[in-house]
Amino acid sequence: MPALIPLPRIRRGFTLIELLVVIAIIAVLVALLLPAVQQAREAARRSQCKNNLKQLGIALLNYESTFTVLPMTNAQNYLPNTQGFSPQARILPYLDQGGLQDLLDFTQHAFTGPFNALVPNPAFAQAFSMQVDVLLCPSDPAPVQNVGAGGAVYAGTNYMVSFGSGKGTNYDLRWPTDGIVFENSSVRMSGITDGASNTVFMSEAVRSVGADVTLPAGVLPPFPYQMTLNGSSGVSATLLATQGLQGTGGGWTNGPSGAIENPNLETIWPLKTSWRGAASAALRGRGTSWAHSGAISTLTNGYNPPNSRIPDVVTHFTGFFGPRSWHTGGAHALFGDGTVRLLSDSVDTGLHRALHSRNGDEVLGEFQ
Repeated sequence: MPALIPLPRIRRGFTLIELLVVIAIIAVLVALLLPAVQQAREAARRSQCKNNLKQLGIALLNYESTFTVLPMTNAQNYLPNTQGFSPQARILPYLDQGGLQDLLDFTQHAFTGPFNALVPNPAFAQAFSMQVDVLLCPSDPAPVQNVGAGGAVYAGTNYMVSFGSGKGTNYDLRWPTDGIVFENSSVRMSGITDGASNTVFMSEAVRSVGADVTLPAGVLPPFPYQMTLNGSSGVSATLLATQGLQGTGGGWTNGPSGAIENPNLETIWPLKTSWRGAASAALRGRGTSWAHSGAISTLTNGYNPPNSRIPDVVTHFTGFFGPRSWHTGGAHALFGDGTVRLLSDSVDTGLHRALHSRNGDEVLGEFQ
């Protein structure tokens, strides 16, 4: 009987074409899934940002309940060339940060030096570098810590306290403004005559990054502008007999009061070329230090609507600002009744300014 010849084994596997089809299907599935994952992550970050502002609202109201006034700022301190602390620093115990506030002393100055070259009081330098998570929007990719003049390290913040509408001469916070805070203020809840539910207490902003730069006139940095525009040229910082800063050129003009009133920033910003980052010696970037009492670092007004294509314009110790965020469609704002709302990018400018006024007696309609 002849020997049986074994049949050759049939090797089973993918052909090259089949393998390419599988890879193509996986690539399509990943392309479909990745945006959904990113959207889910951003939704979670947005929710955390909203919760941060709610916690800040509770802290502000608890502070007011304890001291009968809302926390003040004192950028111009009691001694020449010194500055005090921000409102954010004053509410630390109500944010479960009592240990951090124990490192501070509000009877002393927080910063020394001229406004364009501030350095921290050495006694508080380490505290100023400490990160406070509730002050940070998780959607903001900017580094938390910034290095300023003399190598000082500062931890930043995304959440700004409102010093008013910015309209008229209310941008000059050396005088009482229509906001909840101004220089050495003592605003009570009873002073919010527009109603707490109609008055913005805080809003979010985009933190600045990098060094100061000069760009050609009319050229903007990438949106949403991680820098602030230096608009001080043509503006005198001299204290006048009445509220307001006097325009002397550079596109700035004066109103009936003899000071700048309701400027048209759309025609002014293209004339400016100097941009401030987080490493500015003057701390003129947005949110560069949670401890700094200046309007640039920790305060804001509602002159521009959320995520305006007009950048935040700094004029010496103050400026013309607006809420700004990395979220799609708007920016979060905290109202005096503790609610947090995402103010739409398309909100009416006049209405937006009215929302930042505590005592303007404006008639407000529905808003988003």
